Amino acid sequence: MSEPAPTIPVSIVIAARNEAANVQGCIDSVRWADEIIVADHGSSDDTVERARSAGATVLDGTNAPTIGLLRNAAIETARNEWILVVDSDERGTPALGAELARTTAASALGVPTADAYRVPRRNFFLGAEIKHGGWERDRPVRLFRRSVRYDESRVHEHVITSGPVGTVHEALLHYPYQSLDAYFEKFERYSRWWAEDQWRRGRRTSAWAVVMKPPARFFSMYFLRGGILDGGRGAILAALASASVRAKYARLWAMRFEK
Repeated sequence: MSEPAPTIPVSIVIAARNEAANVQGCIDSVRWADEIIVADHGSSDDTVERARSAGATVLDGTNAPTIGLLRNAAIETARNEWILVVDSDERGTPALGAELARTTAASALGVPTADAYRVPRRNFFLGAEIKHGGWERDRPVRLFRRSVRYDESRVHEHVITSGPVGTVHEALLHYPYQSLDAYFEKFERYSRWWAEDQWRRGRRTSAWAVVMKPPARFFSMYFLRGGILDGGRGAILAALASASVRAKYARLWAMRFEK
């Protein structure tokens, strides 16, 4: 497939915090887009400098309380009708750019299109693609018109849609954890945020859930969803997912004694 023209009328939105190791590679992978915006959430490394030197527009989002609101602030500044949200640990491809060129061209000609699209992700873990365990179903809403916004959740934020949602065929390449240290750093933060958000919404849990939900997650991911077919990586990912569930529900259960 031929390389997409570097003037595809799409605004890329990249939310970043201390992503100096990733941000330039991310920007380089989507240079076919007309505009690239990096919304920085108070980085203490040279993420901002690297993003600017790579040609991106940098937005100071230090005061944004959630990643969804950080992205929303960037979306409001975008000059194009179509937004593609990309994380720093993701990479676009020429094939994805070519498909978005066709999608935006059809929209400009008045051909009926959805206002939002799911974009599949090919996920990699410790050097190999993970094709089972539920990771193969990863299709977040990432392409949408600039009138669309994210919700305010700190964990598992999502795009608020009101109509039919389409699906893009070409995938983003996703490298979420370069090491187990990176996994555990997110593990601690996200489990705490999840418990705090659930508590505020009035959700409560029991000690029984803390005991039973983790092995259920492992069994589902490893056996029912085929994680076993990903070899040792599949086993480790299922075990990590189980530990994540245990941490989230244990934190939520313990909050009744802390408030």
